[in-house]
Amino acid sequence: MAASIVFMSKTSLPQFNGLRPTNSVSPVQNLVMSSRCRGNGALGARCDFIGSSTNLIMVTSTSLMLFAGRFGLAPTANRKATAGLKLEARDSGLQTGDPSGFTLADTVACGTVGHIIGVGVVLGLKNIGAI
Repeated sequence: MAASIVFMSKTSLPQFNGLRPTNSVSPVQNLVMSSRCRGNGALGARCDFIGSSTNLIMVTSTSLMLFAGRFGLAPTANRKATAGLKLEARDSGLQTGDPSGFTLADTVACGTVGHIIGVGVVLGLKNIGAI
């Protein structure tokens, strides 16, 4: 263990000229670097087209949540939920030009909840292998 600490402390950082290294890497350093830099883990990024299943799920869940907030199916700043989960009108003091009283804060809140639902659906479908 102590030898590896001494080895790691005596190594120097590689120097680069553009995209090419100027000093060569020893075979021992190459072995240490290759064992640390394996990229076959669980994390990965995939950039699909606009009609991908992940994109459709996110757009649908966010749109449905915004629809529910705008048309009175979900609680908003001007409609609070009672203990029996009934929606009743109240004056929040927020000004809006929307006829149903949908505010900017409601848009952000409903969009956030829609994204949370969408991420849950995507991760759940990925877990069972459906995506």
